[in-house]
Amino acid sequence: MRVRLLSFGPLKTLFAEGGELFELHAGDSVEGLLESLLETGRLQPSVLECMAVAVNHEYADRSQILHEGDEVAILPPVSGGSGARVELVRVPIDVAAIQAEIKAGGDGAVCVFDGIVRDNTRRRATLHLDYEAYEEMALRQMAGLRSSAIEKFGVREVAIVHRLGRLMVGETSVLIVVASAHRGAAFEACRWVIDTLKKTVPIWKREQFVDGAVWADGEPFPEDLAGSVK
Repeated sequence: MRVRLLSFGPLKTLFAEGGELFELHAGDSVEGLLESLLETGRLQPSVLECMAVAVNHEYADRSQILHEGDEVAILPPVSGGSGARVELVRVPIDVAAIQAEIKAGGDGAVCVFDGIVRDNTRRRATLHLDYEAYEEMALRQMAGLRSSAIEKFGVREVAIVHRLGRLMVGETSVLIVVASAHRGAAFEACRWVIDTLKKTVPIWKREQFVDGAVWADGEPFPEDLAGSVK
């Protein structure tokens, strides 16, 4: 059987642009695929310690059985009506408009996280950032974060908007807006959403400095998503 392999961000050169087909035996698992990639030299052992795998836009563990035509993505650590908004956009994010859209009469608090491009990282002057995503999966993960935050913290609504493409210094890269009857829940939910998004939503950032460019180091995946082949 054949599966389609994709990679992103710092690992995007693992496979051909747009993905490539890979032959496996019927009944092979994700673990079997990774072992095959190791044996053929397509994947290095050091990569396994910090990557995650997605199958058909959902995170997968090593035991998951693969099927003909599955789309398998190798992911590096990620640098994620009624006012609901979960979006990936390639135009400037209108913070004020989204905040106004989310508000409702029963809200006692609206908490906003506005992540912006700063002019330096570790004293290296920044020219611009380039963001890319595994888009279908990223949107699904972002929608899941919204639903989980509403259930976990009892807030009324959450908006999550992330920019893709090239961003200049001072532009908004990610916006989280949480509306709630009480400020405590709004603060807690907002912090949880951005922290979780940074660890689990497949979006990566390439930093262009005056003296060169690098893929930004991602935060480690949660333990249930990362780890080497056993």
